[in-house]
Amino acid sequence: MAYGLAFFVILALVYGPSIWVKYVLWRHSRHISDMPGTGAELAEHLVERFTLEGVQVKKGNEDENYYSPDEKIVCLSPDVYEGKSLTAVATAAHEIGHAIQFCRDEPVSHLRKKYMGKALRIKKIGSYVLMSAPIFMVFLKTPLALAVLGLIGILSMLTSVVMYAAILPEEYDASFKKALPILKEGYLPEHHLAAAAKVLRACAYTYVAAALADVLRLWRWIRFLR
Repeated sequence: MAYGLAFFVILALVYGPSIWVKYVLWRHSRHISDMPGTGAELAEHLVERFTLEGVQVKKGNEDENYYSPDEKIVCLSPDVYEGKSLTAVATAAHEIGHAIQFCRDEPVSHLRKKYMGKALRIKKIGSYVLMSAPIFMVFLKTPLALAVLGLIGILSMLTSVVMYAAILPEEYDASFKKALPILKEGYLPEHHLAAAAKVLRACAYTYVAAALADVLRLWRWIRFLR
């Protein structure tokens, strides 16, 4: 009974944020007929308005919404690029918020450079170790070997979560110091702003939620090795 409750709590803590993010984005993805433009049109307008030199807006794959500072590309998923919903407009504004941060070289934009690369490298090392785990288990048939492999995997994923959490100030800045003030300037009617703020909050937590979900996937992998 206690183990079952503990497992349920772990599921809620790990998968809860990811489910919440997806639910909020889905809930506000309904097409609004009187929306002035699509997510892409808003993004392109803001690129011009804020004179974001060299920044381009392109359509990506499903769930692919990000700003690449190296390529100066605002990538929007098809439903955001072509959509006329609160999710589409708010997500586009959020990614433009990142573009503004980097084009202005604001201090908050340095967080990604400081932490993201390290997180990805550590996570990649952990992934390589886990991918090679079956080979190691053939030659090292001891509980200690499994424990070491599991520890490396757990540390790599938890490090990823911590690193993404360290970047949250950048995400919050893009949502609530850039995107929301912009949307309040007449891009959205006042009665839509509260819902838009929820979407922007979900956008800010997207990476942290995904990193937490990786932890549970790691646990399943360790169980498989056993």
